Amino acid sequence: MTPKEVLKFAEKHGAKMVDFRFIDFPGIWQHISMPISRLTEDIFTEGYAFDGSSIRGWQPIHASDMAYVPDPKTAKMDPFFEVPTLVLLCDIVDPITYQPYSRDPRNIAKKAEAYLRQTGVADTCFFGPEAEFFIFDDIRFDSTINSGYYFIDSVEGRWNSGREEFPNLGYKPANKGGYFPVPPVDSLQDIRTEMTLILHEQLGIPMEAQHHEVATGGQCEIDMVFSTLTDMADKLCWYKYVIKNVARKHGKTATFMPKPLYGDNGSGMHCHQSLWKTEKPLFAGDKYGGLSEAALYYIGGILKHASAICAFSNPGTNSYKRLVPGFEAPVNLAYSSRNRSAAIRIPIGTSSPKSRRLEFRTPDPSCNPYIAFAAMMMAGLDGIVNKINPGDPLDKDIYSLSPEELKDVPSAPGSLEQALGALRKDHDFLLKGDVFTRDVIDMWIEWKTENEINPVRLRPHPYEFSLYFDI
Repeated sequence: MTPKEVLKFAEKHGAKMVDFRFIDFPGIWQHISMPISRLTEDIFTEGYAFDGSSIRGWQPIHASDMAYVPDPKTAKMDPFFEVPTLVLLCDIVDPITYQPYSRDPRNIAKKAEAYLRQTGVADTCFFGPEAEFFIFDDIRFDSTINSGYYFIDSVEGRWNSGREEFPNLGYKPANKGGYFPVPPVDSLQDIRTEMTLILHEQLGIPMEAQHHEVATGGQCEIDMVFSTLTDMADKLCWYKYVIKNVARKHGKTATFMPKPLYGDNGSGMHCHQSLWKTEKPLFAGDKYGGLSEAALYYIGGILKHASAICAFSNPGTNSYKRLVPGFEAPVNLAYSSRNRSAAIRIPIGTSSPKSRRLEFRTPDPSCNPYIAFAAMMMAGLDGIVNKINPGDPLDKDIYSLSPEELKDVPSAPGSLEQALGALRKDHDFLLKGDVFTRDVIDMWIEWKTENEINPVRLRPHPYEFSLYFDI
């Protein structure tokens, strides 16, 4: 849409308010609303000023002024607000020079796509994330000087099989038993359908399928049709927004936290990706798994830089409660056709060249999609440009391999601190084309260290009292 078309779109749908949205550095949607009369064509070039020092990881107080500029191509009507409201996603700029802000995640994603075209290797990078999440019925948590706890509950939780529910009707998925029996064991079918149809019909985001996932306690997955890098990151923001608001409407709560439950599967976000040029797929060929040489080099780049990528694709301390060796999470940095125990899987779909892609299984849905997608593509592109050989595929059950067989298979980082350390050493591939800047990388490491790693490290863990109190 053009700015003029956006104004007509708003009028057609009876919009009385306009909601401007952008994503902060760690990955949370922010917004501000105004009467629709404030929206003019000039706003699409001039934008509005705001306080950048109040946004996490952005400006210092002495240089706080920033501006958000709406992107007319992103116009949609909000599906939840009582008053008809137009939503526009925004890019962040310097209010004086109007240059794009280096720490704006959406700007990083757009620069990544521009750099891809600049290289001549391809003109389009497609992403298809499979974001898993939990729907709970109750969540309580707190951390004080003398206490720290969390309590999760779900009508589906296997831990409630003996609870008095007047009556307790059973039908609670067993641990690792949620993939995927029909209702009444799956109690969330109608809620997921409502989420799917809001995304598909009201917001125009093409959807593929929805289903219950492996874990007890309400783990779910809804899949979107693949799209280009920045557009898919935009859609993933809408996806999270819809899922959380539909859950809340039904008196439930949704979380994309990677590992909220002990002893059952965590939530990952397997990322399907492929490169195209002049509307032709570049990953189809006669090499392993039906891939092209370029696709194998792309895999080589991701495997080489995987530990640094994890700083963005698995960005929380909780991410590494999921990425634990010896369990089902894809921590072993290998690739394989059809093998879901490898960090990179080559999906076997139809024989169509258009379906040839790779699936990077290590990421989780707590990431900022703009930054994470950009980092993955930059790593893959580095693999193509430098012809990084991914080595031989690993067509075995990785979890059954002996220590001798596993010793040459590298692993993903075991903690956020290790991932940030890898990023500190390995980030030159991200700086190409000025896609990421040293300022972005330095601030990411600083923010994560000071606001996440250190606060978690300094607090006693509840389980430590079980281990050590009576020593």
